[in-house]
Amino acid sequence: MSTRLRWLLVMLGVLVLGVPLAILFLRTHHRVTETEHLPPQGEARYNPLYVLGQALRADGIEVHSQPRVDLTTMTLQPHDTLVLLQDTATLPPPTARALLAWVAQGGHLIVRTPPGAPADTDGNGPLLDALGVDSIDYGSGCQPFHVRDDEQHVEFCNGRRFGVEPPAGMRLERSWGEDDADSDAYGRVFARLRHGQGSVDVVADLEFMKGLGRPAVLDTPDAKPGNYVDGLHDKAHRDLTRYLLAPRYGEGRMWLVYGARPPSLWNRIFYQGWPVWVPLLLALLGWLWQRAQRMGSLLPSPAIERRSLLEHVRASGEHLLRYGKAPLLYDAVRRSFLGRLRRRAPTAAALNGEAQVHAIATLLHWPHARVQTALNAPASQDLNGLRERIRLLIQMRNLL
Repeated sequence: MSTRLRWLLVMLGVLVLGVPLAILFLRTHHRVTETEHLPPQGEARYNPLYVLGQALRADGIEVHSQPRVDLTTMTLQPHDTLVLLQDTATLPPPTARALLAWVAQGGHLIVRTPPGAPADTDGNGPLLDALGVDSIDYGSGCQPFHVRDDEQHVEFCNGRRFGVEPPAGMRLERSWGEDDADSDAYGRVFARLRHGQGSVDVVADLEFMKGLGRPAVLDTPDAKPGNYVDGLHDKAHRDLTRYLLAPRYGEGRMWLVYGARPPSLWNRIFYQGWPVWVPLLLALLGWLWQRAQRMGSLLPSPAIERRSLLEHVRASGEHLLRYGKAPLLYDAVRRSFLGRLRRRAPTAAALNGEAQVHAIATLLHWPHARVQTALNAPASQDLNGLRERIRLLIQMRNLL
């Protein structure tokens, strides 16, 4: 078969199989476009006001974001705006007084009432107390917020309403919500207080300023089902945010205190570093299992030797005595004594005969005859003499 004919057959097979498969695929499949919303990354994960800050920067405004109020690092100037998402109940009294002094010089402060139910808090905090704001006796309730395309639009459903009685030196410019016939609950959801050359806006909730949406808790029977708090993605929320920022908008810097902390190192290691530490942990557990003792019932204790060392020594001595080797026992004890004598009294050890006996007797304060008896070997069959001389040598050795 020629090469040309072979290629022709291959192309024919591809057409016979490929064309029906292509037609079948086109008939049974169609293109679908889906949009996946990825979770926020970086600062957007822990800063709820990140989208607001980006929008303000795009508008040419200088923006500074802070996790907490720190007046030592925040250089607040007149005509600046401070959005305080942090719980005002956690502010110490000196910080609250410093913020009010800055407002009196021309600053604009935006705060919210403490989050949570009234029973969960001990008070409003020094800042709201200084403004004459009381939120302990009020609950939550949706406030109608008229929008052209949504006549039943509501806001502040999860925020705690409040009452306000401005102290001396402050006056109430405007407010929303109190004694509103369209609302289920009494109390205000917004109040603007004039203090010196600046102003303070107290809001029941600042969820509309956040960049991430969440379902709203609807308390009114006429509220639409499926209503969501979409943050700045909602046009009505952008209008409301622009209204709150209006008094000093474009005149100074924007300070956004989002009241949260970045993820800790341990949080990042646990949630993001698990592909590393999980295999290491499994390897460590496997190594510990390999090195651990055998599990199960306890093994029986090893058998204890029937004879002790002393029994072996005694048996060896009796064996030597039985076979007439008593002089070997005496020579071993005498060598042990002379070895210690050379270490403790080398002069006496260097002597011989009577001179050595006399030197040892003088050293030990023993009678000359007793030392001489100990150093002379007994007869091979004299067992009593053997025991006596061994006893004397051991005593002499212990006295050196």
